[in-house]
Amino acid sequence: MADTERIGPRFPIGDMPEEEFRRLGYAAVDLMTEYLAGIRDRPAWQPVPDDVGASLIEEPVPEAGDAVDKLLDDFRRRILPYPYGNGHPRWWGYVAPSPTPVGILGQALATAIDANAWGGNQAATYVEMGVLDWLKDLLGYPRESGGLLVSGGSEANLTALAIARGGAGWDVRRRGLTVPEARPLTVYASREVHSSIPKALELLGLGTESLRQVEVDEGYRMDVADLERRVAEDRAAGYLPLAVVASAGTVNTGAIDPLDRIAAVARRERLWFHVDGAYGGFAALSPALRARFAGMEQADSLVVDPHKWLYVPFAAGCVLVRDAAAMERTFATTPAYLHLPPDSPYAGPAFFSDRGLQLSREFQALKIWFSLRHHGRQAYAAAIEHDVQMAQHLSGLVEEAPDFELLAPVELSIVCFRYVPADLRVISEREDVRSYLNALNERILSALQWDGTAFLSGTQLRGRTALRACILNFRSALEDARIMLDEVREIGLRMDHTDVRAEFGLGAAAKAA
Repeated sequence: MADTERIGPRFPIGDMPEEEFRRLGYAAVDLMTEYLAGIRDRPAWQPVPDDVGASLIEEPVPEAGDAVDKLLDDFRRRILPYPYGNGHPRWWGYVAPSPTPVGILGQALATAIDANAWGGNQAATYVEMGVLDWLKDLLGYPRESGGLLVSGGSEANLTALAIARGGAGWDVRRRGLTVPEARPLTVYASREVHSSIPKALELLGLGTESLRQVEVDEGYRMDVADLERRVAEDRAAGYLPLAVVASAGTVNTGAIDPLDRIAAVARRERLWFHVDGAYGGFAALSPALRARFAGMEQADSLVVDPHKWLYVPFAAGCVLVRDAAAMERTFATTPAYLHLPPDSPYAGPAFFSDRGLQLSREFQALKIWFSLRHHGRQAYAAAIEHDVQMAQHLSGLVEEAPDFELLAPVELSIVCFRYVPADLRVISEREDVRSYLNALNERILSALQWDGTAFLSGTQLRGRTALRACILNFRSALEDARIMLDEVREIGLRMDHTDVRAEFGLGAAAKAA
């Protein structure tokens, strides 16, 4: 492409003229503002067209480069129209809220500073220390505990279980897991546990066979009696029970395990008590919801995700550890090139690189600092309560309708339901009818996602396909629940017809039943 065809000037690698940077920065902010202002008017989600996707993948490496104006124009045309979708008020597919504008500004400023937040005497260290103390206070966790900001719940769970592994009874860092005196380690979690837990056990060398999947009750909460039975059986068989993972809000249904009872078992059995509150943990900010999390403060390690119910931009996770020294026992290492003399002015109050996996670390704390300072505890409690009330409202509409069925209790902000044609309601658990309803709801889900009115995800609950609405969205209004259900009903009516039923051996026989 000739230079005359490019939009605006190009600059060599290095500083840009101040006025030009300001002009382009204003243009970028205008794009952000335009996007945020128009979210409700766009589809909840839309697929990337084949030609656009191909152009983004197949574009060759630039030789001479393009002007920033051209990049902004391409961003507007080829990227901005096809986002993840989580800003839309009816985007309820996954545990991924829209960030607040204040959080966006905090992230932008952190990018401008471009601090490697590994530690030392720099502002990023002090901000992260302060933010970690704020998070402890919000969650009722001890101030003297250790903490670390990470990329999200998956890294946080891996970090916590790596620290728990240090309680195996020998020096795992030095000798590994294959020592003569080692007994096979076991970890306990409910069948509803997040997928990052088995991944972490694989990476830590314990293997997925070390995970004991504990049964759940009717509300999809861990069955504590089954936990106790499995621990006793493993001890008798020569295993070494290591840790129990409880969920403060599962991502499947939003169930909160009986944390106080699990904490008591952990103390009695000398297990590391880990709580995965990546999704639900911050709901404890709400006075109306706090009692549901009794026992969470007793955890040996606790995971929360500020990029979930604190509405900060991706990525921002957090792991808190009661025994602060255990973090450095697990991760600290100081190669010669990082050594600082005792009187170095850079030494500072903390080195977060000694508390986890990363040496190069993003300045994540600033967007959390901006958000908490601007909104405060009370506003967050109200926003979380709004999401939970939205879920209660949606579940009420589902239960009132003759053609919808609620498939799990609603404890936080996740609603699992399915469309059931009225004439199939009384026989919905018959095997052939169940198979048909599963297929029908999968088709409804796909059609709804293509439609763009709302975006839901799906899951399986005791052999039944569920439509899953996960509401972490400060833009959602009560009317959005009705709009979504009306669209699901319309799609269901369109897809439920005699020819499709006949594929499953239904039809007139079903209506006669």
